[in-house]
Amino acid sequence: MKQFNVGIVGYGWAAGAHIAAINAGPIGQVTAVCSSRKLDAAEVSAKHGCAIETYSDYAAMLAAPDIHVVSICSFHRHHKDQILAAALAGKHMIIEKPLALSLADLREVENAIRAAGVKVCVCFEMRFAAQFREIKSLLDRGLLGKVHYGEVDYYHGIGPWYAGFSWYSKARDGVSSLMLAGCHAMDALLLCMDGDVEEVFGYSTRSANPAFAPFEFPSTTVATLKFKDGRIGKVASVLDCFQPYYFHTHLVGSEGTVLDDKFAGPDKKWTQLPYKPVDSGDVSDHPYQVEFDLFFESLASGGEMPLTGLRDAVRTHEVIFAADRSWQEKRPVELAEIQQGGV
Repeated sequence: MKQFNVGIVGYGWAAGAHIAAINAGPIGQVTAVCSSRKLDAAEVSAKHGCAIETYSDYAAMLAAPDIHVVSICSFHRHHKDQILAAALAGKHMIIEKPLALSLADLREVENAIRAAGVKVCVCFEMRFAAQFREIKSLLDRGLLGKVHYGEVDYYHGIGPWYAGFSWYSKARDGVSSLMLAGCHAMDALLLCMDGDVEEVFGYSTRSANPAFAPFEFPSTTVATLKFKDGRIGKVASVLDCFQPYYFHTHLVGSEGTVLDDKFAGPDKKWTQLPYKPVDSGDVSDHPYQVEFDLFFESLASGGEMPLTGLRDAVRTHEVIFAADRSWQEKRPVELAEIQQGGV
């Protein structure tokens, strides 16, 4: 018998990856799924190789005393209300990004989670990818020195051929290129550069190809970040491209440079790093199990979730909201403006 029973809300692409990752670990197990679609419990249980109860009523699943954790994998527009309900029910949460679709909703969600005293794991899982674990090790060992410039860019052509495009492209769920998908690049940059962001300036544009016309928001954005100590970062989020998935990573430090899967030091020669770069937007390839195992371990020990807990996730969302406000209003946005709650 595993220690933590998990109920999934939303039964789509991400939910399948969550179920597999949770069940593969030693501490958590999925015992319930809630969906707006009518599900057959026997069929769902057989598909995932474990006993799973199915619900169509989220409140009923939350009321089940044997559910300890809720994994939120639903449409983005439902996240806020589902988080608030889970917090009120005293359930810990695994939350697919985004936490919320507006700054006001982010504050409401943050306050509710803190008031309830529950723990959360937000799915910025790239922090657990082999690429970024190795880069973080290089940084911690001082091999790059002080990073004064960094860029992490997200290139992923999302068009009519892509599962979920019909709702990804809508403003009510996608919100922006950066919030929908490029958020992983922003989060990775913040992990690698650390420190406090002072100001963000964002630009937006879009492809002329009609395949990308259904996007209700600019499908390419670029955000430049100025840190309080003078360092600079850049994140591009490009959803309207015809190319393989590419998670471009370039960090320039006082002692060395990382470019994707290569390192160069003072000798100015590239050395191959021992990892496969992040190269897929398919959630089944994402390092959920490493992240979720760590979350269940933190629950068992009573500690905080490292790397992708509430504090780190809120910080990333704040910078995203600043970047989006900047291109919308055509002006630089200071993080203090966002952190003071200006809607």
